[in-house]
Amino acid sequence: MRTTERAADDGKESRDGATGDADAALATLAAQLETSIAELSSARARVAELQDLRAQGLSWRAIVPREERPLIVATLTRTLDGLGAVGGRFRREEAVALHGEGETIAGIGRLFGVSRQRVSAYLQEHQQLLERAAGRDGHRGR
Repeated sequence: MRTTERAADDGKESRDGATGDADAALATLAAQLETSIAELSSARARVAELQDLRAQGLSWRAIVPREERPLIVATLTRTLDGLGAVGGRFRREEAVALHGEGETIAGIGRLFGVSRQRVSAYLQEHQQLLERAAGRDGHRGR
């Protein structure tokens, strides 16, 4: 079945571990987006404050040492890093769930706009994480 044919499916699949992992990654992404929106709103307000100070004629040397920490760029970096991490996790778990529901690697690649090799890497990363987690759990039982 091709990707376009799958779109006609009703989407009701069993909730196996891979689908549950994708659901958990989606919830984490939603929480990170809320945090990021708040951080970016704060950064936007701070940008407006800096613009006002510059419009008043203050120099950067006068403004930056008094600027509230973290600096705007640090906030942006932290926000983008957080979104990148959880977005990457979601993309990986979504690929695993799609594959678990019968989508081909090539089909997932077309859906995501990435190569088959990239999709294979997502699936391998997921497997490696499972194996590491199983190793940690095995050590706890001793």
